[in-house]
Amino acid sequence: DAFRVVYNVANFEIAAIKLAQTNLRNVIGEMELDQTLTSRERINVTLREVLDEATDKWGVKVTRVEIKKIDPPQDIMDAMSKQMKAERTKRAVILEAEGYKQSEITKAEGDKMSAILQAEGQSESIKRVAEANKFKLIAEAQGQANAIVNVFKAIHEGDPTKDVIAIRYLESLKQIADGKANKVFLPYESSAMLSSIGAMAEIFREGKDSSDGNEKVSKK
Repeated sequence: DAFRVVYNVANFEIAAIKLAQTNLRNVIGEMELDQTLTSRERINVTLREVLDEATDKWGVKVTRVEIKKIDPPQDIMDAMSKQMKAERTKRAVILEAEGYKQSEITKAEGDKMSAILQAEGQSESIKRVAEANKFKLIAEAQGQANAIVNVFKAIHEGDPTKDVIAIRYLESLKQIADGKANKVFLPYESSAMLSSIGAMAEIFREGKDSSDGNEKVSKK
């Protein structure tokens, strides 16, 4: 709008430059320095919107704004370079620490699973050995019991005297005692046999004492 450009502003070109400079400082002041160097397109869009709104009363339409180059002072560039280097070093240290942490966690999990599997294997092995020993002891005890039953059955079928039964019973016990088992199961009838054995031993001792007495009398 030529009328408003002439009558609403003394010098449009100078006013537009100063307005652009002022708003450029405001836009850049709201940004980080590294963002300023890498976000020129963002600065262009923001500055165009601000200028278009401000110059509307002058009858001017701002359609495009372009920041061609940003040259900060050398000391600022040096500071930015150090900052960027520090940031890269920081990220590298963090990544290395995270990698080490994950590695240790994975290793610990592996050790844990290995220990669990090993413990389960040992437990299963112990159970199987215990079961095998249990069946072995049962089989040995059953065999010994069957042997005793068979001996008594054969003896009773032959209708022997009590003395013969006692002698055969002692022979069976000797064979059983020579076995590997540390437990011997005796039938209930063994009490009668033991009584017979005791009676025989008593008779034998009395006979021996009588014989010894006769020998002493004859010597005198």
